[in-house]
This record gives sequence, C-alpha cells and structure tokens, in this order.
Amino acid sequence: MISVVIPAYNEEKRIGRSLSALTSQTVPREMYEIIVVDGGSQDQTRDIATDYADKVFIQKSRRVAGARNDGFNRSRYDLVATTDADSVVSPNWVESVIKSFSDPEVVLSFGPVTSIDETPGNRGYSLLFNGLMRFGAMTRLYYYTLGCNTAFRKQALMQAGMYRLLDAGDDLEIALRMRKMGKVKFAPDMRVGFDFRRYDQFGFWKTIYEWYYIVLHGGISDKYAYTHREYENPNEKVSDSQEITRGAD
Repeated sequence: MISVVIPAYNEEKRIGRSLSALTSQTVPREMYEIIVVDGGSQDQTRDIATDYADKVFIQKSRRVAGARNDGFNRSRYDLVATTDADSVVSPNWVESVIKSFSDPEVVLSFGPVTSIDETPGNRGYSLLFNGLMRFGAMTRLYYYTLGCNTAFRKQALMQAGMYRLLDAGDDLEIALRMRKMGKVKFAPDMRVGFDFRRYDQFGFWKTIYEWYYIVLHGGISDKYAYTHREYENPNEKVSDSQEITRGAD
C-alpha cells in the first residue's frame, strides 16, 4: 500500500494526463491513494484533480517541497511516493515502486526519466539526466533524485525531517540525509515521462546554470526565480481553507 503525492499549480492542461496514467496501473486501485496538493491554482486544476484523486487540498507550506511535505503529512500508508502534475508515470510505476522496497533496509528509491515529447533534444536531456542518476548511484558520491520519481519509507522520511523548503536542490539534499537512515536504491523499472517544457522555454543550459547556482548558494536565491517561472506565483497568498476528499481517511 502506498500514497502518491502530486504538487500542482495551474496545470489544467496537463494534470488530467498525469492522473489518468496514475489511475491506470498494473496493480489494483485500492492498493494506493492519490493526493494532489494544490498551490492556489487560478485555473481548473483542482476541479480536474477531484475526478481522479482521493484527496485534493491547498498547501500550507511554502515552495514545491512544502507541498510534498503537506501531502506526506496527510498520507495513509507506510510507503509514500511523489511525482509531478506534468509528468506521466509508466503503467507499472506503482508496482515497481512497491517492489523497490522489498529489501527492508531501503528507505528511498528513485528511477529514470523518459521524454514525453520525443524530440532529439529531449532524448538528449533524458540521457544526460539518467546518466547522472546511474553514475551517482553506482559511485555513491551523490544521488541525483528527481521530485517526479522518488519514493520513501514514510517512517524514515519523517525521522529525517522530510524535505527542506529550498528553491532548488531539495531532492539531492533529502537523499543525502536519507542515506544515513538506510539504503538508497536506484530502481531502473521506476520510469516516469518528464516534461521538458521549462528547458525548451528558458533554455537548457541557462536553466541548468541557474539550478546549480542556487544549489551552490545553499538552495535559496533572490537572484534567480528557478521554481517560480512555471509552477508558482510568489506574489500570491496561498490559503489552506479549501479541501476536497474522496473516500475515508
């Protein structure tokens, strides 16, 4: 049994695609719950999410990492996973996530990405990302995890303090703490389709440069708005007054 947490902000054009893939898995639907944590969307994101998700509510914490934490805090099951509202998980993703924890010492698992839009550039981005993942997992020098494809043993995640509320690099940072709690596992069968529109719109190398700049400056930066361009309006006050729940807790 597993809880899947999806942060979302103004994703009405893509979240239906993402949640449809999550509800069409190789394991029975009752084996997992879907939790959508909305960042105060001004479009139809929440309305669409209620057609698929077990719980939909507006986040209380800041940043995407905070939305994930809010979802984990409301989750029911001992395993928790996270993906993105613009990502598309493979049909056996939930099954693969559960299998990745067959070793009781595993506290975090993560997997590779594929390109949703199969352009030569996007395939190249996927190869680069997956190469970084495999090299880090093989050498154990680092763990290049992505928020669209990471899962945790919930108790260990809570003990580690969950995600830190960073502008960038929160995925790498949590992996460094989690490996002190137990094993971190790269699971090749955990495949997720990645939306590279951020890189197409703002430029791949410029985006990578800004990401590294923020990470090397402690994860917070006033100079670059890496996480705010597509997914968040920093001037908008987010309320936690609205919640929609399908099914019983």
